[in-house]
Amino acid sequence: MADNARAKRLADLIREVVAQKLQRGIKDPRLGSHVTITDTRVTGDLREATVFYTVYGDEEERQAAAAGLESAKGILRSEVGRAAGVKFTPTLTFVADALPDTARTIEDLLDKARQSDEKVREAATGASYAGGADPYRKPADDETDTDGDASE
Repeated sequence: MADNARAKRLADLIREVVAQKLQRGIKDPRLGSHVTITDTRVTGDLREATVFYTVYGDEEERQAAAAGLESAKGILRSEVGRAAGVKFTPTLTFVADALPDTARTIEDLLDKARQSDEKVREAATGASYAGGADPYRKPADDETDTDGDASE
């Protein structure tokens, strides 16, 4: 449990250091303000870190950002080592986060569901019930039989 807490603290530190360095220290134009660090995970032995990022832009900007992150990996790892003060600085692997694409897919599915619901609402407008408005039997109905006499 202590190792998990240590890995979590190191992951949080890596996320902060990488984000700050990308914002202020790296002069690569491919890594502009449209790159966002979303999450970081560190292995239990603290040797490898996976940094998840998103790029707000088109596919060309995403590819440029991936190349920029790959070229800045050494500088970023040095900064992490300086800030963390650990015996072995973890290697950094950058992975594009699928969260925005997943969110977009979910939004599209929700829009389709809303449109389908609207079509059902339109079809139901002005429609009448096939039987009665309330198809369930009431206790008062049970007191009379089919002849109309009160049941005993």
